[in-house]
Amino acid sequence: MKFLKTLFGIGPDPRAAMIPLYISVVAEARQPAWYAEMGVPDTLDGRFDMIAAVLSLALMRIEAEGDQGLAPSALLTEVFVDDMDGQLREIGVGDVVVGKHIGNMMAAMGGRLATYREAIGDRAALEPALVRNLWRGEPGADARPLLVAERMQAIAARLEGVGMASLLSDGLPQ
Repeated sequence: MKFLKTLFGIGPDPRAAMIPLYISVVAEARQPAWYAEMGVPDTLDGRFDMIAAVLSLALMRIEAEGDQGLAPSALLTEVFVDDMDGQLREIGVGDVVVGKHIGNMMAAMGGRLATYREAIGDRAALEPALVRNLWRGEPGADARPLLVAERMQAIAARLEGVGMASLLSDGLPQ
């Protein structure tokens, strides 16, 4: 069978190398502190928004590799899309509309990535970006955008200090 895979160019899925990093992104985004201590809405939208925020930090770190980061960035994004597709199907979204939902999610992810890329180094700009994206412009009394901004900047700083190989094999640095 291995011979046939080689003959026809079928090999291992290159996205598999992104799984440890993606799992660590999701694990960070699901940390209870985001929701209980910082007031991020503990809803489907809130959890998506947190995954998008943490994934944006990982993608920005990968982008720092220049051309060497292009393929890993694309592969990590594909893993995200696969996960979101699976999550939508799990909650009962039918085949007919999954593509539309994925398109909307990708647009949201792209917008968040662009916003966080511009604001991550400037807490005064990051806080309103977080209010728009995590609280959809309407932070409740429990919202703590300053704490979220501080934690995101701390994650970004740790990411700057980790090599690409370590990032891909070990995930987000603690």
